[in-house]
Amino acid sequence: MVTTLGATSRIAVDAMGGDLGPAEVVAAVKLALHQSGASPAITLVGDEAVLGPLLSQSGLSRNSRLSVHHASEVITMEDKPLNALKRKKDSSMVRAIELVKNGEAGVVVSCGNTGALMAGGTLKLRTMEGVARPALAAICPREGGHFVLIDAGANPEAKPEHLVHNAILGSHFCRVMLGVKSPRVGLMTIGTEEGKGNALITETNELLKRVSGLINYAGPIEGFHVFTEHVDVVVCDGFVGNIMIKSWESLVKFFSSMLKEELQANPMRATGALLSKGAFNALKERINPERYGGAPLLGLNGNIYKAHGSSNRRAIKSAILAAHEMVKADMNQHIEADIARANERLAQPVFG
Repeated sequence: MVTTLGATSRIAVDAMGGDLGPAEVVAAVKLALHQSGASPAITLVGDEAVLGPLLSQSGLSRNSRLSVHHASEVITMEDKPLNALKRKKDSSMVRAIELVKNGEAGVVVSCGNTGALMAGGTLKLRTMEGVARPALAAICPREGGHFVLIDAGANPEAKPEHLVHNAILGSHFCRVMLGVKSPRVGLMTIGTEEGKGNALITETNELLKRVSGLINYAGPIEGFHVFTEHVDVVVCDGFVGNIMIKSWESLVKFFSSMLKEELQANPMRATGALLSKGAFNALKERINPERYGGAPLLGLNGNIYKAHGSSNRRAIKSAILAAHEMVKADMNQHIEADIARANERLAQPVFG
């Protein structure tokens, strides 16, 4: 059973790994601590000599809700994950993960090296009983709200049972973060007709039918279903998911740039844009990738929330608050029970 999560709801924030530096992380922590309705307890993990002055400059003082855990090293974006974990054992990322392992924090938030974070989390926390591979779960906008995409890049060479586990992980995350009581789960493929898709999809589809009741399986879906209200959780392997999430983020930037260019093309359009500013701002907020700040690595004996390397203070704040919701819900305890039930059904022959 998972034992490290219920002990604390404290958030260990890796202060040193992001592209914008520790000053941006400290600014994000200040925003999170002053967010209306939120009450996270945060441990900043990083170089004391750097963080101390930044806290003073930001008007933050150490207390029961804010502490600093010293770490003398930094894993950079250029470091090779496994080498960095071996050589930089006193890095902010490694020390933050160890706080979760030791029960001193309930979740790690980091905008550092993705490969190192996933490898460090897997090696130090280990996958929960019954889960073979962890998965990244990203929240994306769709018609009428948002959906969970899983796996967004952790496991590019998945087996059918991994995708079944992804469906369970994604369903629980969707309940906690999006408030959907019975999330509809769709399996991403190239056609909804029976037998359409490769061997991975065909076998996964049969296995997902076996665990219906544990999840609300809606069947295979195609690309044009993703951004409609068709399903709440989109399941795929990490290869497909990573392409999808990066394509979506690129498309958001492309349309934003194109729309701005067209609206400034002449004075009449500029006037119309000014009159529609409220609608444009609302749309921008709905499709903004910073809204949830990143993606959790699910399926471990502890929580890890990966923020984008280029995250600004607003995105990091969102990641901290999303991580706070995860630990409050004690989600992993419920996931482990459903994984055990699913594995019992998966042990049965697929056909016959």
